[in-house]
Amino acid sequence: MGNNWPLSVEFTDDPHPRNLYWEMWGLPMFDLHDAAGVLMEVNACREAYPEHYIKLNAYDARHTRQTTALSFLVNRPSTEPGFRLDRQESADRSIRYSLHSYATEQPVGERYGPENTANSKSQNGKSGKSGKTD
Repeated sequence: MGNNWPLSVEFTDDPHPRNLYWEMWGLPMFDLHDAAGVLMEVNACREAYPEHYIKLNAYDARHTRQTTALSFLVNRPSTEPGFRLDRQESADRSIRYSLHSYATEQPVGERYGPENTANSKSQNGKSGKSGKTD
């Protein structure tokens, strides 16, 4: 806040490291000088998207272009499926690696959240009741 950097809040359900384009929550906060206003926007985004990645960005425009000066996560899903590293061997003994996010195996909007954990619990066929009567 002391550097007068504009701040913005962004969110996504695709955590791949090469995913640079996250959804923007509201507009960038250019003339905000109170940390409570930033925290209000972060908390509103957390309430709307509790099972998404949410980050706060600070932009520096001193050199006539808007560059990211600071960026950090402020929210993560309660469960994270992780990544797989795929190895490919190609010509001339070169090896290529690529990352695969297990979260992307689900449709957009259904990658995280209570609906996925509820489905995985109900698939085992147990309702949690013993079936005995007294």
